[in-house]
Amino acid sequence: MLLSSNFFDSLPVYSSSTEKNFSNPFTPASSFQSKAVILDKMPSYNVTVGDINIAYKQLGKSDGKPIILITGASSTMDMWNPLLLESLISANYKIIVFENRGVGESTVGTKDFSINQFTNDTVGLLDALGIDKVDVLGWSMGGFIAQQLALSNTDRVDNLILYATSCGGSIDRPTPPEIIQIDKNTTMSQLEKMQKLAPLFFAPASWFESHPNYFNYFPVPKEYPVPQQIHMQQLNASTSWTGTCDTLSKITQPTLVIVGINDDPAPDSLILTEKIPGAWLIRIANAGHALMYQHPDEFNRALLTFLENNKE
Repeated sequence: MLLSSNFFDSLPVYSSSTEKNFSNPFTPASSFQSKAVILDKMPSYNVTVGDINIAYKQLGKSDGKPIILITGASSTMDMWNPLLLESLISANYKIIVFENRGVGESTVGTKDFSINQFTNDTVGLLDALGIDKVDVLGWSMGGFIAQQLALSNTDRVDNLILYATSCGGSIDRPTPPEIIQIDKNTTMSQLEKMQKLAPLFFAPASWFESHPNYFNYFPVPKEYPVPQQIHMQQLNASTSWTGTCDTLSKITQPTLVIVGINDDPAPDSLILTEKIPGAWLIRIANAGHALMYQHPDEFNRALLTFLENNKE
């Protein structure tokens, strides 16, 4: 289902209420930066899952409907947009954010990096937390994991949100060469790479030129917590994944596909929507891979409207 360009005009506005402030750690903060600091300083927990310890944080109502957010490559749980987390808290969700193996506070373990292994890690985390069924949001590489999770553990996934991702495999569109060149540059630190990638991440160029200080809307870590070796292992896991392109029709969960029109996976969003039965597709103009930071209000309202429409 492709939603029209005036779709957002009809969406309800979600906002925090004082009644729910007891479970909202972001209430004292007014700016994006101060909310990001709160998330960064929030205590994390860890559980043993197979050969690793997984670091995670839980936000929102303890008895709320659970939703798990799966990050993309080289992203930590503190790099989620706090405005998104605040919106989900206001909608009475229990939110789980975590770090994939080898990232941030999660340990590397002994097993090979692969999308299937990341999926098993995610299922192990849900088991450890006693969560039987969950809404799932996967971003970029996290979208690969989310698709695999929906297919291999159908009874564990309620609603599925695929943000800035594709079905992978042999028909996946190649990463633009300028991104590969930066990624493989061993003379640059990970933080330097992120700074080089920012104009591509916050596409199109006209948007980035008018919003040059991304510290105002993107939670940039002072010291980048993902070593180059781990980043390359994640990229290798993504490019060697066989994908779901031939099995997307078996996804039975209500699904939202959301992407920025200027993002590299934008054409792939059409494949996902055509092959997943009844999937919603929202494509937002003047936005790239960092859509949720560029247009947080539209992004959050779209997600919450989809989830509200697909409540059990």
